Amino acid sequence: MAKKKTAQGGPTTAATQALVKSGIRFVPHAYQHDAASTDFGAEAARELGVDPARVFKTLMVETDAGLGIGIVSVRDQLDLKALAGELGAKKAAMADRAVAERKSGYVVGGISPVGQKTRLDTVLDDAAREFETIFVSGGRRGFDIELAPADLLAAVGGRMARIRRS
Repeated sequence: MAKKKTAQGGPTTAATQALVKSGIRFVPHAYQHDAASTDFGAEAARELGVDPARVFKTLMVETDAGLGIGIVSVRDQLDLKALAGELGAKKAAMADRAVAERKSGYVVGGISPVGQKTRLDTVLDDAAREFETIFVSGGRRGFDIELAPADLLAAVGGRMARIRRS
């Protein structure tokens, strides 16, 4: 049986379903994921032929105020202290892999900020302002979606702030 595809041509995932339902425009980009790869963002940039500065990774953190999401470029590292402050917490640590998968509904390496099982407070790094469109996971390994930063924020109810490490 063939896998379902969106009207835009990409696979149907919780992320693409949420974007279609919200009327948010996006461009799907599928590529062949190498099962041996563990640097998912760098792989996406390489396989899609896109500047790594435009490819953003979705990271779940655990804080004293609960779970949250930070979205930063794959060229950068997340500043946990800055994200904690944005989430109204004193400190943050990366969430356990099993927690991230359970709460998001996606597997690590394919965690999309859009269409997560549990909607969490989300912050997009302000480096996204540099680009008309950015790439984030579309909900599975080997699949990214391209959309405007403002549309991403609208889709997740998030905000933008500097959360990358200097």
